[in-house]
Amino acid sequence: MSVLAEERKQTIINLLNSEGKVRVVPLAEHFNVSPETIRRDLDVLEKDGLLRRVYGGATKPLFQTSEAPFTQRQLKYVKEKEAIGRRAAALIEDGDTIAIDVGTTALELVKAIAGRRRLTVLTNSVSVATGLMDGVNQGRFSGKIILLGGELNPEQQSISGSICERTMQQFRVSKAFLSAGGISISGGISDYDPDEASMSRIFAQTAEQVYVLADHSKLGVISFTHMLAFEEVDSVISDSPCPEGWAEHLAANGVEWIEAPLTE
Repeated sequence: MSVLAEERKQTIINLLNSEGKVRVVPLAEHFNVSPETIRRDLDVLEKDGLLRRVYGGATKPLFQTSEAPFTQRQLKYVKEKEAIGRRAAALIEDGDTIAIDVGTTALELVKAIAGRRRLTVLTNSVSVATGLMDGVNQGRFSGKIILLGGELNPEQQSISGSICERTMQQFRVSKAFLSAGGISISGGISDYDPDEASMSRIFAQTAEQVYVLADHSKLGVISFTHMLAFEEVDSVISDSPCPEGWAEHLAANGVEWIEAPLTE
């Protein structure tokens, strides 16, 4: 089996999500490449924070405490986030009231909204609000934009805190689209910033339907702070198929797994 480096790395991540650990020699045999090639792949993935190198292979980093700044995260997994954004945008209907939290995938959702009318969108993300404003000004969709006020985090372009939370508690929305720092069977939906996670919980509590947006790098990861249990979520939208062994747990909690195709 001979595949390109990016395809190898994606397959390695998929194996980590399902098995929790990979080893160099079996991977080299599987891909018909040298062990040194696999070691280089693992080194790159470790630098991206997607695995932890151990003797003879690598394991999934089960606990992550920090997140790169928003502008840096925008450069990672662009096609995957675009695919998730398109699939999420297809769920939006005319007249919907929507909550969108912070995150680079949430921004791709905003870019994909087109042809919808009379939307009302609430957000605590400066970048999402800017993207929504551009969409309305360009005539891609019409509606009302509500940027929630509160404490600004310039690095993550997010707004949170008690003022923001109290404001959002006054509203009810039909759909909430939430970003995640990690998704795992043992940890549920988690994130890095406690204040942002608290805002996302309120978005979920005020919504009739809750959608979590997560690219493959978030699967099997537990990040710093708990955000939601699976039973509080209606659907997960990801570029990856549902990881092996997760289907029964998701079904028991009424969660639909929606795979977003990378090509339209």
